[in-house]
Amino acid sequence: MRAGELLGRAAYDLHGRRLGRVVDVVVRGGFPDGRLRLTDVIVTRHWWSRVVGRLIGAERHPSGPWVIRVVARAGSRSSRQLPADQVQLLPPVRGFPFGDPGS
Repeated sequence: MRAGELLGRAAYDLHGRRLGRVVDVVVRGGFPDGRLRLTDVIVTRHWWSRVVGRLIGAERHPSGPWVIRVVARAGSRSSRQLPADQVQLLPPVRGFPFGDPGS
């Protein structure tokens, strides 16, 4: 599974409620087999909130102009990091969330 297969997919919770679209993925290492694993997905309701909130957000420019920080905080409120096993994607991706056991 590649990250490009996940990005832009519609994401739903386990009860079928729409969460938004996948805009990023989180992978972590340190597992016994030495491989990276997809652990979380970042979902946003609006495409612009990810761009505004992360590219010019307060965490990148903590001493920047206050107006930009306020707009970035407001725009990034709809971005959420969720555990991959609590998200369903449409259309489904083979092997999501933990990959194919045979690969």
